[in-house]
Amino acid sequence: MCGRYLITTPVEGLRAVFGFRNPAPNLPPRYNVAPTQRVPVIRRAAGARAIDLLRWGLVPSWAKDLSVGSRMINARGESVAEKPAYRAAFRARRCLVPADGFYEWQTVGQNPPKHPFLFRMRDGRPFAFAGLWERWQSPEREIVETFTIVNTAATGMMTDYHDRVPIVLAPADYDAWLDASVDPMPLIQAPPGDWFAVTPVSAYVNDVRHDDPGCLAPPANDEPAAKPAKRPRDVRQGSLF
Repeated sequence: MCGRYLITTPVEGLRAVFGFRNPAPNLPPRYNVAPTQRVPVIRRAAGARAIDLLRWGLVPSWAKDLSVGSRMINARGESVAEKPAYRAAFRARRCLVPADGFYEWQTVGQNPPKHPFLFRMRDGRPFAFAGLWERWQSPEREIVETFTIVNTAATGMMTDYHDRVPIVLAPADYDAWLDASVDPMPLIQAPPGDWFAVTPVSAYVNDVRHDDPGCLAPPANDEPAAKPAKRPRDVRQGSLF
């Protein structure tokens, strides 16, 4: 799954990678994006890609209030086409969620603290999660647009950190994911583990109030050493969300 991520590439760098045409919003670097925050997604508008700020945590159009979004930051790819909360968006409202990396937390043994790890592309380029977006209207008729990140079962080296993994799309698949006329099911698959460089980082990132380069720092000297666990050791894995 994905509970925190970072997006630090400047706007024009994102434009070069994702090809959106509309004027971009102000995008300061974000080192610790958390659920319910507004962050950029890319979707199709009038036949072209556009970048917009949406709230992380999908809220179905029929929801009574926004609070449900905090429990819908991820959608399971295996059932996303059938679940009432996601199926309409899966058919017609897919989006790319730009990122420069994502965090995962791993617990080794019985009761030690969780260790944060940062996953980034080996070549350092930004990438895109597979996302879905939705439009919700409040009783006061305020329109709020929200999104979720689609995940699936982890494979290969990714299972050393979590049993779920966000779907990271290959650039060649961006158009297919955004095109409502294309069946997206073949794209619901775990990204190859060798795409990523994995780095242990400090527990500083655990606090959602921290959103600065300190989130990328290595573990402090007084923090327990964090190393990828190798099965079949006793490993309990999970995210903060």
